[in-house]
Amino acid sequence: MFSKSRVTETQNRNPAPAAESETVAVPETPKDKARQPQSAAPQQQPQQRRSAPSVLSSDLTIKGDLQTDGDVQIEGTIEGDIRARQLTIGDSATVRGEVLADEVIVNGRVIGRLRGVKVRLSSTARVEGDIIHKTIAIESGAHFEGSVQRQDDPLAQGGTKKLAAPSTDFAKTGA
Repeated sequence: MFSKSRVTETQNRNPAPAAESETVAVPETPKDKARQPQSAAPQQQPQQRRSAPSVLSSDLTIKGDLQTDGDVQIEGTIEGDIRARQLTIGDSATVRGEVLADEVIVNGRVIGRLRGVKVRLSSTARVEGDIIHKTIAIESGAHFEGSVQRQDDPLAQGGTKKLAAPSTDFAKTGA
């Protein structure tokens, strides 16, 4: 009286759950086609999916550069340059190298240049190096040694502008 459908057979043969990106093709029956509204357009998935940040734990030391289009949370020690979309440097973290990210949140220590569209130094931050930013927030108690420079595009790979030395002609003329 009852019979298995093709969908049930496919699921029973492959007990492992399919990954999000996998699609299992099951032939449609005439009944299935009749149930679907004719005006239904296929749904489009967003182009950029947000995922959980990659976390580098406090017992981890990396010597080398890191690059990702995603988010990273660092709790350990990195000796090298980092490029990410959003970067969070934890309280116990130390980064020795250049940091480039759309958004940078510093709770730990950075020794090197920091470039970000949005930069935030928390009260526990310790930064030794220049900061190139579009917007910056520095909480009371943060320690910072270096220069701060605002740029509309701080992630541009071109060299940063250096301040010109005072003109000696100005001093001689007394003007």
